Amino acid sequence: MLAAKRLIQKAVQHHQRKVQHGDLTTEDLDPRISVHYGVPSTASVLAFDPIQRLLAIGTLDGRIKVIGGDGIEGLLISPKQLPYKHIEFLQNKAYIVSISNDNDIQVWDLESRSIADSLQWASNITSFSVISGSHFMYVGDEHGLMSVIKFEAEDGKLFQLQYHISADSISEAAGFPLPNDQPIIGVLPQPCSSGNRVLLAYQNGLIILWDISEGQILFVGGGKDLQLKDGVVDSSSEMDANLPDATLEHHLEEKEISALCWASSNGSILAVGYIDGDILFWNTSCAASSKSQQASSSNNIVKLQLSSAERRLPVIVLQWSKNQKSRNDCDGQLFIYGGDEIGSEEVLTVVSLEWSMGALRCVGRAELTLSGSFADMILLPNAGAMGGNQKADLFVLTNPGQLHFYDDASLSALISQRERRPSISAMEFPSVIPSSNPSMTVAKLSKIPTGGDSSKALLEVASVMKLASTVTAVSAAKWPLTGGLPSELSITKNDGVGRIYLAGYSDGSIRIWDATYPVLSLICLLEGEVQGVKVAGSSAPVTKLDFCSISLRLAVGNGCGLVRLYDLKGCSDGTHFHFVTETRNEVHILPQGKGPQCRAVFCLLNSPIQALQFANCGAKLAVGFESGRVAVLDTSSSLVLFWIDGVSCSSFPIISITWKELTYTHSLVKSPKHSETKVPAYSAEEVIFVLTKDARINLFEGGTGKIIGTQPWHLKKPSVAISMYVIAVSISVSESSNEMQPESLEDSATKNEPISNSTTVSINSQEGVQQPSSETACSEERLLDSILLLCCEDSLHLYSTKSVIQGNNKSIRKVKHAKPCCWTATLKKDEKVCGLVLLFQTGVIEIRSLPDLELVKESSLMSILRWNFKANMDKMMSSSDNGQITLASGCELVFISLLAGENDFRIPETLPCLHDEVLAAAADAALSFSLNPKNKQGTKPGILGGIVKGFKGRKVPHTEDFISNPKVNFSHLEGIFLKSPFSDSSPAVTDNQEAEELNIDDIEIDEPLPVASSSSHDFQNIKTEKGTERERLFQGGTDDTKPRLRTPEEIIATYRKAGDASSVAAHARDKLVQRQEKLEKISRRTEELQSGAEDFASLANELVKTLEARKKWWHI
Repeated sequence: MLAAKRLIQKAVQHHQRKVQHGDLTTEDLDPRISVHYGVPSTASVLAFDPIQRLLAIGTLDGRIKVIGGDGIEGLLISPKQLPYKHIEFLQNKAYIVSISNDNDIQVWDLESRSIADSLQWASNITSFSVISGSHFMYVGDEHGLMSVIKFEAEDGKLFQLQYHISADSISEAAGFPLPNDQPIIGVLPQPCSSGNRVLLAYQNGLIILWDISEGQILFVGGGKDLQLKDGVVDSSSEMDANLPDATLEHHLEEKEISALCWASSNGSILAVGYIDGDILFWNTSCAASSKSQQASSSNNIVKLQLSSAERRLPVIVLQWSKNQKSRNDCDGQLFIYGGDEIGSEEVLTVVSLEWSMGALRCVGRAELTLSGSFADMILLPNAGAMGGNQKADLFVLTNPGQLHFYDDASLSALISQRERRPSISAMEFPSVIPSSNPSMTVAKLSKIPTGGDSSKALLEVASVMKLASTVTAVSAAKWPLTGGLPSELSITKNDGVGRIYLAGYSDGSIRIWDATYPVLSLICLLEGEVQGVKVAGSSAPVTKLDFCSISLRLAVGNGCGLVRLYDLKGCSDGTHFHFVTETRNEVHILPQGKGPQCRAVFCLLNSPIQALQFANCGAKLAVGFESGRVAVLDTSSSLVLFWIDGVSCSSFPIISITWKELTYTHSLVKSPKHSETKVPAYSAEEVIFVLTKDARINLFEGGTGKIIGTQPWHLKKPSVAISMYVIAVSISVSESSNEMQPESLEDSATKNEPISNSTTVSINSQEGVQQPSSETACSEERLLDSILLLCCEDSLHLYSTKSVIQGNNKSIRKVKHAKPCCWTATLKKDEKVCGLVLLFQTGVIEIRSLPDLELVKESSLMSILRWNFKANMDKMMSSSDNGQITLASGCELVFISLLAGENDFRIPETLPCLHDEVLAAAADAALSFSLNPKNKQGTKPGILGGIVKGFKGRKVPHTEDFISNPKVNFSHLEGIFLKSPFSDSSPAVTDNQEAEELNIDDIEIDEPLPVASSSSHDFQNIKTEKGTERERLFQGGTDDTKPRLRTPEEIIATYRKAGDASSVAAHARDKLVQRQEKLEKISRRTEELQSGAEDFASLANELVKTLEARKKWWHI
């Protein structure tokens, strides 16, 4: 009796055990984003680099998303969670400039993906622009002050220059008062001005065109005294109607500006939108002459109205694109958001405008219906274009995080139609991992054993499938973003596939990606329908996934109760497909195909699948239904082995199934009188743990489905279960003591797999258990034991598995939550289960150590991702045991790494490059050569477009605006910006001046300079004759007289003796000979430059061919 009593005490007194402290510390944790895909839902502002072909998207929470081509994306996260009101590329540089709501100017380095430098502005920044192609930037503030800042790339420093223009300076220069504290709401460098001119627009409607180099006002517009002379264009009337001939005069009150843009490629026309819905076109080509400038400029204004209603929306955005077919610099399309009647549908209006003899005609109008509330829009200029776009490619950003693209051809066809709102389909952003259309319903992250057959087999599947350039390449020929370069490691993939990401969708389809590196690539797409076999319900949403990394078998469960089994290895010789129901097993022969094959479909119950779990390397599969039933399948023969009924008395849904191999299962449930019966050492069997939503746990024999125990185990108080983990450990039990010491933990803790059981409960990770010798078996009995962790919405419970089997609900450890929990996952460190991750419905993330369940770190979705928690977010979460978690929300997908020492993605060497240095160098060389005045005769204007075409593999249309880029002329701005513009007195307003005529005699040809003699004798002779020559040269002047440069004509007139007509004729003949020689030298120099240009073009073409070959090699 005493021996039996001791054995009973060993089995049931687990509540007396002490829990060992976990070894997970705060130093072990470093939550960070490893991978980010998609457009953030808080996206608000756009920027584009036409040479690098990159798009930047600023958000309302301090993030900047950078998108290139071929799945290359990057995320920049500011320490401040504040909205960005301006972002802009430093064109063809590796930098982005951003301005946050607290007026912090940040320069981001795309290579390091970090802030290079920042500058906190003292006042509120109301306008900002970059002089394209330079490192100079204009900043306008709320007090009417325009300042200049510069980013020094070599030093990585951002600093303010001395140059600034205040409202008082403008008022003094213009000759009329300017109201105090008028914000500058627009600062636009003028196209084709080599950075010398900038337009300032004040909130009260005043417009100033300022000459930087001369420090002068060139144009003044706006003000309350203007009279509108040129008439009104109502774009809502007949499209081809000309302007009225009669002059309309009405008072133009002071109007508040809300938007503006250049509406001509040469900067002669400015389009200005106002808060009352009006749009005015200003002709800035008329130079100012005096204080009466305002009156004179009123003759150069045209008003455009989108609606004749009295109350109209403010004009929020204006952008203009040149008409490719027109030779007129002012003809083009104006893109307008706002200006329509208040209460009308939210649309983006496109108006086609033509100018003729100073008159404006509206020849076409179309409206683009938006899929969400408007956020921003941007026109995509060609590489090197400055003075207006040659194409009308358009990106439109709407909330939440929806990016649409309209190409030039579609927009041109749209505008040419007579319907106000003709149909046009925008191209949606081709997400690498789509989360909508179709919507993602479930996801799973799975690690592949390195160096095994599975890794190589998946690599072969990826190469076989290809999917005709993958799903992400929809209409890739039209998609304009091609920037960035993948890392060399992600291209070669010599190590095979190390990790895959699987996602199920609402249409029943499955997508599988290679997630070995930060740039994910699609391996295959599995449709819900089986080719050649009609199965009802096959297109129902996917509800559950499980994957066996050893056998490469995939199980897919959906909302109609169907279970599809796939063999990802595939088979080249035809496939036997099984369609299994409760009453029959049909066999179909599917045609030979490459890649993954569907082996079987099980249609057993019309109840959604809630749990799937492989066992025995994929040979068995347990299926849990929402109705509370469980089926165990043989995946090799496609048979139903047995059913498990009555799992829960109240038929609650199955939410978790775990297979485990335990020892002495039966001995634990025998009566006390049989407790001393000798059991064969280490008899083990498979046990199925089944958890239902009401937190009841049932145990069944894995071979037969017989229930273990008399009744389901349950908590003392009702609760809602989330997950269950059974972590196997091996421990030693001394016969002479009730204390049990930790021995080792089997490396088998995964999702829905838990912990260990001992007097001092601990976890370690040795593989397997050593068999005891016969000698030690007499004194010590070794048992395979485990600990079960039950996670509920309101609490955590840690139990001994033996106590659960016996129905004992006395926990070893318990933690109550202050807020509802919705998702959990376990962590491993050094192959040892060490922690538990919990996500709460408030967005809070807790990380607790195991097995003591102590809180180690608390964070949140907001602090890591800038996300708010959304309903059903937990359905699309997945994890791996080394601390990697995937989350999807809206259009975003992220991979989070939690452990500080984990770097499975091999960052940073595997990160894609967001800036193509080779392309940048080639583009700079081509631009510098084409913009050099000495080389223009021999340079083809499309050379930059050719280089970008060669590098990016897409056509870049020809544009003559390459020569407008002021890149080579920025050196003179450096000196100007280093001082105040009003330090020297200069006239404020200029008149039109006649162009100075250039005479051939003024042209200087570079010639070798005369070599000075180094002879001391010559030097003495010069010194001796100094006095006499000075007297002859200056004609008796004093020593203080400074010599001045005299023209040849002055010298001849002074020293030539009077002669006859023949001497004059001789001089004229000599002059003609000199001019002839000069012309010949100019001709020879021109031929040399042309030859050099051809050599450069040839070298550029060779470089393009070499890089094209290299890029093709990358894609092999």
